Amino acid sequence: MIKAELIEKLKAIITPYVQDEVAFKNLTEDTDFIKDLKINSANLVDVILDIEDEFDIRLDNQDMEQMLTVKSAMDIVTAKLNG
Repeated sequence: MIKAELIEKLKAIITPYVQDEVAFKNLTEDTDFIKDLKINSANLVDVILDIEDEFDIRLDNQDMEQMLTVKSAMDIVTAKLNG
């Protein structure tokens, strides 16, 4: 899956949970889900569950703890899809 396609899928997943629309419009790989987009920790769990469903992957606790930025989410999803 190409990077742009992955970012678009992630954006669609996180849209309902975003609290900072300006940060969302300026989303980059360095965007932090909690600090920048103001997604609370309960909703971050929902994001992770939605990512699992969208990509048909299973994430373990270590993956979930590391999935705090767009880049880390992309890296983990890519690794799961390729592994």
